[in-house]
Amino acid sequence: MALFFQKLLKVVNLVSVSSPLTSGQATGQFTARLAAMLTDAGFPRMPARVFVALLCTDSGRLTASELAGAVQGSAGAVSGAVRYLVSIGLVDREHLPGSRKDLYRVRPDAWHAALVRRDAMVQRFTTTLAEGVAVLGPETPAGRRLAETRDFFAFWQREMPALLERWETYRTALNKKGNDS
Repeated sequence: MALFFQKLLKVVNLVSVSSPLTSGQATGQFTARLAAMLTDAGFPRMPARVFVALLCTDSGRLTASELAGAVQGSAGAVSGAVRYLVSIGLVDREHLPGSRKDLYRVRPDAWHAALVRRDAMVQRFTTTLAEGVAVLGPETPAGRRLAETRDFFAFWQREMPALLERWETYRTALNKKGNDS
């Protein structure tokens, strides 16, 4: 499917060179390209499309029916996509008072929250890999591969808090600079 989107994007890019784009067409091409990139990076296809739709709307909030229209997907596909995005911490669900509809919104700290949630998974993974090294033996080829993987994730886990702290400092400075303009 990713290959299909890459081929489609090549065709779209060829067409866009020969004819001027409307704002809507340019936005459509951009969102398709960003969703394809997320899919290539491992995101499931529909969650990638839904997340990009939310990112690219000014409010950052859409109802399920608005999302279905934006991504041209079924209600069931959108439901599964938002369930996935909520579970990984990129999207929150908000109830509209006086309505039976929910709004889905991009978390303001979406990537930070997703990485923090991953930290617990990485800890479990590192622990399990250490057990695997002990079971297979640290001197066996398989044990050495597991040890290197364990060491990588242990390093990642040690370094991530400092990186996230630097990000928060940087983001605060960006926001202050934007408010000063």
